This record gives sequence, structure tokens and C-alpha cells, in this order.
Amino acid sequence: MIRIYHNPRCRKSREGLALVEASGQPFEIVYYMDTVPDKVEIQEIIRQLGIKPIELVRTQEAIWKAEFKGKELSEDMVLDALSTYPKLIERPIVLNNQQGVVGRPPEKISDFLNN
Repeated sequence: MIRIYHNPRCRKSREGLALVEASGQPFEIVYYMDTVPDKVEIQEIIRQLGIKPIELVRTQEAIWKAEFKGKELSEDMVLDALSTYPKLIERPIVLNNQQGVVGRPPEKISDFLNN
């Protein structure tokens, strides 16, 4: 089943959700700002995306700039930041069949679901 990590306050995330809905495939929504993924879940998301933890970070967020920018961070420290400050998690994330995609731009979701 498709899983989308969604923040309804984000326009790109809403666009991504609309693409998942339009696919006609069964899916579940994870409102990750309300149900914050723990470090283990974030590690699994990253594994399915095939990226490094830093690639999941929204580096333009104020909290990143204030707390982390310019610091030498291990992957473990980045995971801690993501699980502590879910606003830093890039969105939307769509997972299916042990693979995934960050929907930026949202068209990446259509390509992912059609393959």
C-alpha cells in the first residue's frame, strides 16, 4: 500500500496528495507533524528513498539555520534533528513497495506511481 507523509499546511504536499488520490491506488496518509516519526522510522524512510539523511532536510527552515547550519553533523545527528524537529523533513514523501520519492516537484510522484 502507498504511504504518503503529508503536511496539510504545505502546498506542495497537498499537490502530492492529490496525485496519490488521482492514482486510484489504495494509500494511507501519515500526518507526520502530528505523529512524529522516530529515528528508526526516519532511517527506514531514508533507506527506501535511497538518499543520505541530509538530503531529507529542509535546509531553508529557520530552525535549521538557527540550530544546525554550518555545523559538522554526523548522519546520526541529522536523524536526531529530523525526529526532534519534524518541520525539517522534506515533503511530501511517498513510499510504495520498499521504494520512495520526495515529491519535489510533485510530478516526481506521478512518475514514481506509474513505474
